[in-house]
Amino acid sequence: MQSVGSSVIHQWLASKQWQPFAFQSETWNAIAAGESGIVNAPTGCGKTFSVFLGAVIQYINEHPQRYQQQKNNGLQLLWVTPLRALAKDIARAMEDALAALSIPWKVAIRNGDTDVQERQRQKRNMPEVLVITPESLHLLLAQKDCSATFKHLRIVAVDEWHELIGGKRGVLVELAISRLVRFAQQHLPQGTRLQIWGISATIGNLQTAGDVLMAPLQPYGKCNWRLIKANIDKQIAVIPVIPDEIETYPWAGHLGIQLAHKVVPIIEASNTTLLFINTRGMSENWYQTLLNVAPHLAGAIALHHGSIEQELRLWVEEALHTQKLKAVVCTASLDLGVDFRPVDTVIQVGSPKGVARFLQRAGRSGHRPGEVSKIYFLPTHSLELMEVAAIKNAIEEKVIEHREPMVLCFDVLAQYLCTLAVGEGFYPTETFEEIRSTYCFESITIEEWNEVLAYITTGGPALQAYDEYQKVVIQPDGRYAIKSRGIAMRHRLHIGTIVSDAMLKVKTLQGKFLGVIEEWFISKLEPGDSFTLAGRNLELIQIKEMTVMVRPSKAKKSIIPSWMGGRMSLSANLGRHLRQALDKATATSSNQAIELAVLQPLFELQQSLSHVPKSNELLIELIDTKDGHHLFCYTFEGRMVHEAMASILAYRLSKIQPITFSFAMNDYGFELLSDQPIPITAANAYQLFSLDNLSADIQRSVNSTEMAKRKFRDIAVISGLVFQGYPGEHKKAKHLQSSASLLFKVFQEFNSNSMLLRQAYQEIYDQQLEEARLRDMLQRIANSTIVITQPTQFTPFSFPIKVDSIRESISSEKLEDRVARMTRHLKR
Repeated sequence: MQSVGSSVIHQWLASKQWQPFAFQSETWNAIAAGESGIVNAPTGCGKTFSVFLGAVIQYINEHPQRYQQQKNNGLQLLWVTPLRALAKDIARAMEDALAALSIPWKVAIRNGDTDVQERQRQKRNMPEVLVITPESLHLLLAQKDCSATFKHLRIVAVDEWHELIGGKRGVLVELAISRLVRFAQQHLPQGTRLQIWGISATIGNLQTAGDVLMAPLQPYGKCNWRLIKANIDKQIAVIPVIPDEIETYPWAGHLGIQLAHKVVPIIEASNTTLLFINTRGMSENWYQTLLNVAPHLAGAIALHHGSIEQELRLWVEEALHTQKLKAVVCTASLDLGVDFRPVDTVIQVGSPKGVARFLQRAGRSGHRPGEVSKIYFLPTHSLELMEVAAIKNAIEEKVIEHREPMVLCFDVLAQYLCTLAVGEGFYPTETFEEIRSTYCFESITIEEWNEVLAYITTGGPALQAYDEYQKVVIQPDGRYAIKSRGIAMRHRLHIGTIVSDAMLKVKTLQGKFLGVIEEWFISKLEPGDSFTLAGRNLELIQIKEMTVMVRPSKAKKSIIPSWMGGRMSLSANLGRHLRQALDKATATSSNQAIELAVLQPLFELQQSLSHVPKSNELLIELIDTKDGHHLFCYTFEGRMVHEAMASILAYRLSKIQPITFSFAMNDYGFELLSDQPIPITAANAYQLFSLDNLSADIQRSVNSTEMAKRKFRDIAVISGLVFQGYPGEHKKAKHLQSSASLLFKVFQEFNSNSMLLRQAYQEIYDQQLEEARLRDMLQRIANSTIVITQPTQFTPFSFPIKVDSIRESISSEKLEDRVARMTRHLKR
């Protein structure tokens, strides 16, 4: 028998001729029963309504006679979303449903774009539904009466949980939930528990994702959370854009732009197309190229990425809804669940680097139940066509990347405790148990906890002589609180800080805000240089404080910005499927994938000059040129692993004989270049790729201290050791680095076992060096055949790595000329 709420919702859906999916009904029943869980369904199949309407059903069941009259119910549903761009669309969908059901709930948004007046309105009268980012949620926890704000809260929904888990923003969510669960224990009727619901589309380790999210519920009684998976076979059509002529000497980025003319017919044949580019710099390039190739599309295509000013981004998102645009060139800024109804085609330019990311983007098209998601894959060099075959195979096998949760992030914990101290304050004993209920801190020891407390109250052993680090004061009743208005104000500005690269505002002389650019890029330019941002050519005038002053440039050529975040690394999952695709590379069967079939000229040349490695082989090429002696190694494990392995191999070779190297790498392999013959042979190759003494060799070969020093800067900012400055007075990155470097030395000298120092080194090993993946790779090589060849010239596999090695030092125009000369020489 249906409940009152369920009947109301089913009648409303029937009036619109909609039929709920089984997973939606299952979720509604679970929420009505007071359960928590994870909803996993393909993009565009109604995950949002599965949880939102569940909350509505629960409310109707509890107020069957007055659900259409009762107002000002307090906050009932907290909807946490990772992106501001998602909030408006989610809120609009909720408001439409509530209006149709005549339920007088209010839906509000709270993030960095919410104005002061709206925040004050929310404080006076909280809406029933609040759509919020993790950072703004922590700002709410910093209010003096925050427990009253959440006293009616029944459900916390974490949207796109797969995007948050595995990063420090996910840790912010874990900590916030641990506090909300305690508030619920204090305020909700006895026997009623706060319900936590995660919403996710593309993640491989769903069980772990659920365990992380539900962990804070465990201390208050056994929590057997529900994993609800949609039994929907979402059809995905992956269509490669095949070049007319295959580059037998490919190089990254070159081919993509050459294929722009093939993109125009796809755009014209679709209502709306999203063109996903991996980096902001290349998105600027593609936007200009499409306008040059198809001038008639001017006004019908737009550009969207995270560095473009908010007003323009919002206009683009609205124009997608109303079909005013034919195409949008975008980055990951449009990856997630915004329901752009008219989008029927997606084009992925270049390697997506991972299966999950590719599926997420594919799901932006056909964003309706039963529709086919159509995605074109456009390679930026010939070898990327192999990835199409690899991705198709991974999709068929339903193998998606895992997201590993972070543990013991002491910098985030220190920030969070100061947030609590700014608000209602906290008592260490009960808060310790609360903290330990999270997955991130379940293994924290009492010694580590006391170290964190000492750090926020006295600065710890290294900084106790300096008053500015004595932020939190212990009150007579044992409560930890921040009483200084100045310290409290500084911390409120700092709440939610998760460090990214320093960004500078870009403005015209007239004061018009155009977007933001990374400091490391703009610092390399001189006044008078031209660069591109938001589709405009701009001339640099000066950098003043944190603002780049520009004016329109008439220069025909300008520098395309590059963003540090654009150097993503190939996932382990996609790398494995790529190696498996190579097993079929030289096959001649009639059912060979078209992507591999068209690459036969490239594979034949690679085989004639060297070898095409199988999945159980490691190929090493030794090539001598006028530049020196080259060693190319192909493991297909991604840029970060290759960077670490190149350093380790160079160190191990130097123990055989004194020798120095320069490095280059891409996602497929790496190069060592020396002016001496490289002493690697079939006899010593396995030892050079051995797991023996790996940790010690990493420490000796990689400048881990220098890397940790740079990582410590981020940790120092997040934990509040280094203040970034007040609005309009931000410190430059180099000043932050010098402050952090000084603190790094102080900690090394006076508190060498500091938790923050340990964290810096651990993050280097886990994130930058990917030590666990490096070990897996070496174990695989130990069980593989190492093939060493000595080609007389660069091969199709080595050529893109060689081009990358010279890319850094010369301009794009000179690079093209240089590559053209190299290619002509190789074809003789």
